[in-house]
Amino acid sequence: MNNEMFAQVKSGKGFIAALDQSGGSTPKTLALYGVTESAYSNEAEMFDRMHEMRSRLIKSPVFNGERVIGAILFEMTMERTIDGMGSAEFLWNKKKVVPFLKVDNGLADEANDVQLMKPIPELGARIAAANKHGVFGTKMRSVINMANPSGIDEVVKQQFEVGKEIIAGGLVPIIEPEVNIKSAEKAEAEEILKKQLIEQANSLSGDQNIMLKLSLPTKANLYKELVDHPRVVRVVALSGGYSREVANQMLSENTGVIASFSRALAEGLSAQQSDTDFDAMLNGTIQSIYEASIK
Repeated sequence: MNNEMFAQVKSGKGFIAALDQSGGSTPKTLALYGVTESAYSNEAEMFDRMHEMRSRLIKSPVFNGERVIGAILFEMTMERTIDGMGSAEFLWNKKKVVPFLKVDNGLADEANDVQLMKPIPELGARIAAANKHGVFGTKMRSVINMANPSGIDEVVKQQFEVGKEIIAGGLVPIIEPEVNIKSAEKAEAEEILKKQLIEQANSLSGDQNIMLKLSLPTKANLYKELVDHPRVVRVVALSGGYSREVANQMLSENTGVIASFSRALAEGLSAQQSDTDFDAMLNGTIQSIYEASIK
């Protein structure tokens, strides 16, 4: 465990950038960035365009550890380079931004009103690769669509079971049981989720630490007990489809919770912008998310 990284994640001022869009979400992410499907002819070229976008964002002079304390990477991004240096190594050594790795294989089909994670047979290899690249932690996502207690119980138990394997591998897992913001039972699902998360966090031993990535709750400060939990290094929030303005407003109402935005971070950025305009847009975005995160 890198103590400097741990201190930054635990108490640093700022937020975590989510740069981990994978296969399914990549075309939409690129389209929003102004790179249409005509710009690539196969999946390999698509990921080349995606890496160009991520590299431009990471290399921007306004993207650094003063306001962005960490960044979550897709496995393919971690294995690629930025200016001849591994992406994760570049983040920490050049930018003082703590690297994380997305380790899940996406979502299983819905059952019991939730989507569990697909099996991750590559988990051991991904943990080893993350350690080799100096990565601090991991991230994995499940989805909760309705306030179904048994479904939510399955989600949380699966997340913590995999999380303990990640902890044993020397990394800090970000556990992400996302509650669908369009759910008609969002508030009720969040109450059930909170109880399950507290129960599982209470079962961790003194040397087992986790992070939580949660949907912005309907009830402000719902997760304050988890923010203050001794086994929870940090609670971060996903934007979940809210606009950046709405997400920032909701985030500012949740004391101690910081952002881990993906789409809301890239909102307004374009491949067609000059570097000056790109950096100016990104700077304004980073500042607004930073301010909402430190309130």
